[in-house]
Amino acid sequence: MDRKPDEKYPPIEPHEQGMLDVGDGNLVHWEVCGNPAGKPALVVHGGPGSGCGTRPRQYFDPDRYRVVLFDQRNCGRSTPHASDPAADLSHNTTAHLIADMERLREHLGIDKWLLYGGSWGSTLILAYAEQHPERVSEIVIAAVTTTRRSEIDWLYRGAGQIFPEAWDLFRAGVPEAEGPGDLVAAYARRTESPDPEVRARATADWCAWEDAVLSMEAYTGPPPYAGRPGRDQLAFVRICAHYFAHAAWLEEGQLIRDAGRLAGIPGVLVHGRFDLGGPLTTAWELAKVWPDAELTVIDAAGHLGGPATSRAVLAALDRFARRV
Repeated sequence: MDRKPDEKYPPIEPHEQGMLDVGDGNLVHWEVCGNPAGKPALVVHGGPGSGCGTRPRQYFDPDRYRVVLFDQRNCGRSTPHASDPAADLSHNTTAHLIADMERLREHLGIDKWLLYGGSWGSTLILAYAEQHPERVSEIVIAAVTTTRRSEIDWLYRGAGQIFPEAWDLFRAGVPEAEGPGDLVAAYARRTESPDPEVRARATADWCAWEDAVLSMEAYTGPPPYAGRPGRDQLAFVRICAHYFAHAAWLEEGQLIRDAGRLAGIPGVLVHGRFDLGGPLTTAWELAKVWPDAELTVIDAAGHLGGPATSRAVLAALDRFARRV
């Protein structure tokens, strides 16, 4: 396709989509774009609970890739939706999502696929790949996280050293009567409240804090979190708090400890030096123990990335498109 190396590909629409029954009353929405005979690739969205948008499609050459996208349990177009307080999240864990990815791979008749994603998506990618390395051809990650308790503590407490006024407001979102315990767990309880006003307030306070952490980054349009539609906001915060209150049901340091299982899988890690939501140290530690990974540090970028981040991701995906 005729384009400059640093330009994204034109928008494309799915030629196939559906709802996959993954059990427990859950239906996961999926779609396929690009060349039906192309190299399989799976987009793993962030959040957790963000849902998969249309922009990731444009990182893939539609002539060479068969691009699969899906909405993880209870968000996006998957059902039941976490914005409904009746939706049961007890069957939404990292293990469930890994199983969903495998079921989707089998449903689409794919032997191996490239995995692409960032932020929470990188945690899920690494967890899946370490459990099913034989099903992964390559990995491309922007904004590396492994959802260690230390990373969660930094994002929801430690970063308050940089944004103390915003963190005080975030802390004040949980009444003193609920005790001085785990702030993330307290927010998780409030997102499960039967009172819609309590859920709405917890959602707004959580999004305000997330936006504060990204406030030094350059972006256009509405705030990344508070600017989401109300239904998507509710689902995002409820699922985030649910996962982070349980440290994603992973042993502390598990994904870096077990990175040796990724041997033989080429990987590209792209991380902004000024990522305050997920500091560079995690990507650095992972690259040191994953023998086939290349780490590119983008000096002028943060968690949201930017033009240089996009160029690095495009270059990696174009290079892997040529790899059989």
